[in-house]
Amino acid sequence: MVGGGIGGLAAAVALRRVGWSVTVLERADAFEEVGAGISLMSNALACLDALGLGEAVRDGSRPQLGGGMRTPSGAWLSRLDGAAVEEELGVNAVVLPRPELLALLFGALPDESVITGATPSAIVDDEDGVAVRYVRDGHEGTLRADLVVGADGLRSWVRAQRWPDAPGPVHDGSTAWRAITTAPVGTDVEMSQTWGAAQEFGCIPLADGRVYWYAAASTPEGERAPDELAEVRARFGTWHAPIADVLAATDPAAVLRHDVYRLPDLPTYVRGRVALLGDAAHAMVPNLGQGGAQAIEDAVVLAAALASTPDLTSALDAYDRQRRPRSQSIGRAATTISRFGQQLRHPVAVAVRNTAMRLTPDRVALSSMARFGRWTPPTLPAPGPR
Repeated sequence: MVGGGIGGLAAAVALRRVGWSVTVLERADAFEEVGAGISLMSNALACLDALGLGEAVRDGSRPQLGGGMRTPSGAWLSRLDGAAVEEELGVNAVVLPRPELLALLFGALPDESVITGATPSAIVDDEDGVAVRYVRDGHEGTLRADLVVGADGLRSWVRAQRWPDAPGPVHDGSTAWRAITTAPVGTDVEMSQTWGAAQEFGCIPLADGRVYWYAAASTPEGERAPDELAEVRARFGTWHAPIADVLAATDPAAVLRHDVYRLPDLPTYVRGRVALLGDAAHAMVPNLGQGGAQAIEDAVVLAAALASTPDLTSALDAYDRQRRPRSQSIGRAATTISRFGQQLRHPVAVAVRNTAMRLTPDRVALSSMARFGRWTPPTLPAPGPR
C-alpha cells in the first residue's frame, strides 16, 4: 500500500480482515495531528461498520442534526430536518476531526505493518509478482508483493508510474480554507452552508462543542495571503452570525489553505498488478463531502473482490468495474455543484440560483443529496489463507 491517508489505511485494515498480509509505505515521518474535520454520510459509516470501526467513529463524532443553505445575510434558502435525514438514509451523517478518523484506522493496524518516512522510487514487475523499491533514512529497501495499491493522493506517484499519459489534476478555479476552532463557540451553532457571490462558508459543530468550518472562493491558482485567517475574516467576517464568532475562536496557525483540484476520469483504475484508490484514482472537488467516503468505499470493495475471487486479474477487474462508474459519477456531480454554488459571481445569476433554492421543496433537496449516501457495501468474507 503506497500512501497512509484515509484510503490507504482503510484498505490496509480491510485487506487484513480478509486474510491478506499488508505493508503501508508512508512518506511522512510520523502520523501527526494535522487536518480539519470530515463529514461521513451513511455510505461511509456502513463501510466503517464492515471494518469493525463504525461504533468507535460514532462514539467520537456528532450527528449532523439538520441544517441547511443560507445567504450571507442569514436568510435560509433551504432547511433539512435531522429526523428527515435519518428517515431517508436510515442513519444520520456524522462529523469528526479528520485526525481522529486517521488515528482509529492507524490503531487498527499492527505497528510493523506501517513504514513511515519511506519514499518510493520504483515499481518492478517480475515472474514472481511485483515489487516496490523505496528509500528510508538514506537506505534502499524493497518490498515484494502480489499487489501494489496506489493510495497516495491527488499527485499520486503510483499513478505517474503506471498511467504516465493520463492527464494531471485540473484546478477547479477556487481555493479552500479549513480549520477547527480552539474552543467551543456556543450552543446556537447549526450546521449550515452559506452561498454568496463566488464564495461560500460552512459551519459544522463537533461533539465537544468546537466548530469545524470551511470556506471557499473563486481565486487564481497559487494565490496566498500573509495571514490566511485575516484573509478569511476580510471575505466573510461581516456575514451572518455565528461566522464572526467562529473565526474569533480560531487559531491562525490552525487554518489550512489549499487550491481545489479534480482529476479527469481515468479509463481504468487497474494496470497489471497495480490498482489505484481514493484521490489517486478519482480526486474530486469537496462540494458533496464524498471524497473521503469514496476512498473508504474503494477499500471495502477492493478487499471484497480480492477475497471472493481467487484469480487476481479477475478480482481487480471486478474492483474496477464496480468502483469506476460510481466514483466518477459522484466526482462529476460535485463539479456541477461547485459551478452552481461557489463559482457564480454575477448578481443576476446569484439571484436566480437563490430563488431556485427557495422554491425547491426541502424533501426534494434531501432526496437529491441522499442518493449519494444510499449505498450498501459488499460483505467482507471471513479470512482465508493468503
